[in-house]
Amino acid sequence: MKKFKKVVTLSLALAMGLSLVACGGGDDTTTTEAPKDGETTAAEDTTAADGEDTTAADAEDTTAAEAEVEKPDIANDGKVLNIACWNEEFKSRLEDHYPGYEKVDATHGKIGDIDVVFTITPSDDNAYQNNLDANLPDNANKPEDERIDLFLVEADYALKYVDEDVTLPVTDLGITMDELSNQYQYTKDVMTASDGSLKGVSWQGCPGTLIYNREIAKDVWGTDDPAEVGAKLDSWEKYYAAAAEVQAKGYLMQSTTNDSFRVYSNNATKLWVDDSLNLQIDDGIMEWVDKSKAMVDAKQTTTNDLWSDDWNKGMYPDGKTFCYFGPAWLINFCMHADDDASVAAKGGWGACEGPQGFYWGGTWITAAKGTDNPALIADIIRKLTTDETIMTDIVKKDSDFVNNKPAMEKAATDDSFAFAVFGGQNPLAMYAAGADKIALHQSAYDQGCNEEFQKAMKNYFDGNASKEEALSQFYKAVKEKYPELNVPE
Repeated sequence: MKKFKKVVTLSLALAMGLSLVACGGGDDTTTTEAPKDGETTAAEDTTAADGEDTTAADAEDTTAAEAEVEKPDIANDGKVLNIACWNEEFKSRLEDHYPGYEKVDATHGKIGDIDVVFTITPSDDNAYQNNLDANLPDNANKPEDERIDLFLVEADYALKYVDEDVTLPVTDLGITMDELSNQYQYTKDVMTASDGSLKGVSWQGCPGTLIYNREIAKDVWGTDDPAEVGAKLDSWEKYYAAAAEVQAKGYLMQSTTNDSFRVYSNNATKLWVDDSLNLQIDDGIMEWVDKSKAMVDAKQTTTNDLWSDDWNKGMYPDGKTFCYFGPAWLINFCMHADDDASVAAKGGWGACEGPQGFYWGGTWITAAKGTDNPALIADIIRKLTTDETIMTDIVKKDSDFVNNKPAMEKAATDDSFAFAVFGGQNPLAMYAAGADKIALHQSAYDQGCNEEFQKAMKNYFDGNASKEEALSQFYKAVKEKYPELNVPE
């Protein structure tokens, strides 16, 4: 398929795209937007600025000049939209919020006359990325039923695919930067390649807050009011002092040392790897090591793995855990609000800003190079990441924080957007303020370094290794994973 066509043929391509992307169901018709940025033809602009009619020659010159401007071909040629992902989050957003989407079964759907096929490969043991790495380089040459059209990435490994020639810039889909102007800047920074092109877009922002157990707060301090609790936790000094008070009452301050890791790592001033490929550890992350060790020794937290059954116990009253750090998706996917026995189901959590702002995770929609459905992918991106009405519905239905400033600013002052798990508290103003302050610190090695560092430090926290021995374990693991790096001896 040709990557570009002249502007004189674009209207035909768009017409084809509109026909193929149209979705059934009355007024729920999905369309691909027309070109922007002043893409008028001579016929549309025949009057000069001074009110005099332009000459035929002027019109011909204008048409000729426009004909030389290359514009992306955003027509659909394929009959199958293959989507690669690691869980069902994006699938649920598409099923629930994309106009005209028809669910066929657990992994199949229809958009107009295009079949939608989800290939879900869990992230365990790097299986999802391994699948992408095996298929994306030769993606354009694969049969349609094997070709990846759209795939999802997380922030920790986004750069791995952003700077490789396996993803399409959104401008190749006909999407302009003006269309994305209401999105939080850091969500665009995550997916910006070294050449300045934007390679993916997200429907969500992931600023985090401190999520605390209201009953425990009342037992320790006699109040569960977010403002009063927040005042006791708005610096690390206060946080660690509060941990001693919480522990004295028989509770864990946090479920595991790893709960606070992302707050520190997202506030690091040094990247894991510098421009000369030297591995380095930020002073703030080493502070996390020292403070976490002290908390473990004082029995204020545990060394349980994230997502483990023991970590999950704190989501229930018997787990006796005061707080977690997390964004909106932690509430959606981890707090078991659909289980009547959980703290969330009882509206038993509250939220405050905590000692430091941070973000954690996020999911970005990316078009694979070689896709034969660029118009449909463009429309999915537009609908799920720029349509304020649809994004507001995502907040209401999924308690997600969406990547649209006007939508969030309105929802933040509307009591109808209160979170049931927070006992009627609306945390969106905190999330919005946090999203605007996020300064991105990102390298292509973040996922591996984050995982191996926490794994090595667990040995230290458990008393199975000295700090120096744990650091040596970290260096060795990173060198095995990334042989090209310069690692301390």
